[in-house]
Amino acid sequence: MPKLSGSQALARSLAREGVETIFALPGAQLMGIFDAVYDEPCIRLISVRHEQTTSFMADGYARVKGKPGVALVVPGPGVQNASAGLSTAYAASSPVLLVAGQVESAMLGRDKGALHEINDQLDLVRPVTKWRRRVLTVPEIPDAIHEAMRQMKTGRPRPTEVEIPPDVLASTDEVELRESEEYPPDAPDRDQLRKAADLLVSAKKPLIWAGGGVILGDATRELAAVAEELGIPVATTAEGKGAIPEDHPLSLGAAYHGFGAAAWAAPKSDIILAVGTRFSRQMAGSTRPKPPQRLIHIDVDPSVMGKNYPAEISIVAHAGIALKMLLEETRKRERPQERWPVSELEECRARLRGFLEEHASLHCGMIAEIQKVVGDQAIIVSGITNPGYWSYFAYRVKQPRAYLTASYMATLGFAFPTALGAKIAAPDKPVLSLSGDGGFMYALPELATAVQYGINVIALVFVDNAFGASLSDQKTHYHGRILGTELYNPSFARVAEVFGARGIEAEPENIGTALQEALKVARPTVIEVPIPTLAPPFQIPKRSI
Repeated sequence: MPKLSGSQALARSLAREGVETIFALPGAQLMGIFDAVYDEPCIRLISVRHEQTTSFMADGYARVKGKPGVALVVPGPGVQNASAGLSTAYAASSPVLLVAGQVESAMLGRDKGALHEINDQLDLVRPVTKWRRRVLTVPEIPDAIHEAMRQMKTGRPRPTEVEIPPDVLASTDEVELRESEEYPPDAPDRDQLRKAADLLVSAKKPLIWAGGGVILGDATRELAAVAEELGIPVATTAEGKGAIPEDHPLSLGAAYHGFGAAAWAAPKSDIILAVGTRFSRQMAGSTRPKPPQRLIHIDVDPSVMGKNYPAEISIVAHAGIALKMLLEETRKRERPQERWPVSELEECRARLRGFLEEHASLHCGMIAEIQKVVGDQAIIVSGITNPGYWSYFAYRVKQPRAYLTASYMATLGFAFPTALGAKIAAPDKPVLSLSGDGGFMYALPELATAVQYGINVIALVFVDNAFGASLSDQKTHYHGRILGTELYNPSFARVAEVFGARGIEAEPENIGTALQEALKVARPTVIEVPIPTLAPPFQIPKRSI
């Protein structure tokens, strides 16, 4: 066995696990790791300007690449700063490994004021990680990294954390390095699949509700095959956009807070097949499905079964293998003749078009122009901004891993740094972030990172000089008593130029021309677009539609 320092053992373990990029911010307890990564030519280290960006970039990278992303931060404030991205990855079921420093082993738990000391740091990350471990000897490091990867590759993929004190990183010992492994999923219960097939074949108006688990499980082909075999329309969550091409004749698009063609079709259905989703009330509105609706729930995470809605049939399984076996079962049965009338589905789609025209014609016009210019291959990171919310309905995603959201965490400021990680994962594709002026300011310094490393993201910044959704809330529900929601901003286009990026100012009607200009130059670009403050979808009264 080779004799290695803890830092060398860590760097070599990451390399053996197939890690190609680490997103990091240097600090005292980490410099041995930086030195060890210097000797690993297969690993690219990207240094950022704020620890939150390390985890956001790792998340964007993981979701687009389909493999774990790695963030590296100092203990204490570094971990706390990174927790914003870690919690977002947790909500989105994204495999992000946070490698964190620690105080010296002799200082652990002693509360003596060591540099960056926070007692019980493992407890700090516990709520937003699937698994975590503190390593106290050099030989433990390969096993810890290997187990962190196994946790992210099996079951529901969520973040993991490994933390190592600096004296362990500096120590040397004999180390047994591990090789990367893949883990085939377990087969689902065949009896439950037979019952599900019987129920779906007997249904008059079944509906498939697909979530992000379909994409994470690379199960999009299987989903389309089941839908086509049985003639079932498909609704998606925002995270599930791309689970089926949204120009497919069976696609109803995404539902959000009880709005959308998908949500309006749901009450008409008699059987719902939910795949890879929590099936939360954000999708279907505040009311539970009522009889005669019956739920078949497929998910790799047993804890989501029955959490939001009672399931008649629960199938704990990887989406891909479950859908493949379900397809085999349905093909053994006589195909049903009566299904949804085409006119009824088109009525739901027409209702959506009217809803968007009434409440968000400006935003949806911009989104349509964006899609027209960037085409079907672009990756969109939809931020916490009104155009981002409305894009859930208006932007038509045609392939998986091409539309990223902050899921239920709704993390303000996530879009731009997450898009940087997505661009590292897919350098040949256009990558756009949709941010408001409030959210973009969270990671404004990362323009320097984008320029330094040639990460040519296009950042669309929609400027209404406000935290728009909150300002709209005050106008609507608090008698127009405005406090703390109006903003002062710089010229984002000029700031971009100061950083060495490209800055463009564009009115909403000229957003397509600005995008065409941005796509022609190999530089990070900020497009600043002034917009009025409009209500987001979740502030639209249900009675108005």
